Amino acid sequence: MQYKGGCHCGNVRFEVNMEIDKVVSCNCSICSKKGHLMAFTSDENFKLISGSESLGDYQFGKKNIHHFFCKHCGISSFGKGTLPQGTVMRAINVRCLDDIDVSKFPVTEYDGKSL
Repeated sequence: MQYKGGCHCGNVRFEVNMEIDKVVSCNCSICSKKGHLMAFTSDENFKLISGSESLGDYQFGKKNIHHFFCKHCGISSFGKGTLPQGTVMRAINVRCLDDIDVSKFPVTEYDGKSL
């Protein structure tokens, strides 16, 4: 299914093709503070439509994940990381998808704090 989404101010817009059967709530330091609910897909299913110049990139710890955010409104719509076997993945903040009710998806808890 194709979804469109973006940040609060509208500078960053993207399209993503993926099936969402659940969302992930991670307890790592950044996800828990931001309240992200994520769904994952491969990089080739993601297309940034606008706002590349508005994106900031925050990395911490092992610096495996790029936590992108809009430099104007601060919203983190998606991230990008590489799995141990080399596959590039996108983490989509489902709360940033247009016209989607996040309450309809079951939430899976992930213990990112232990990594």
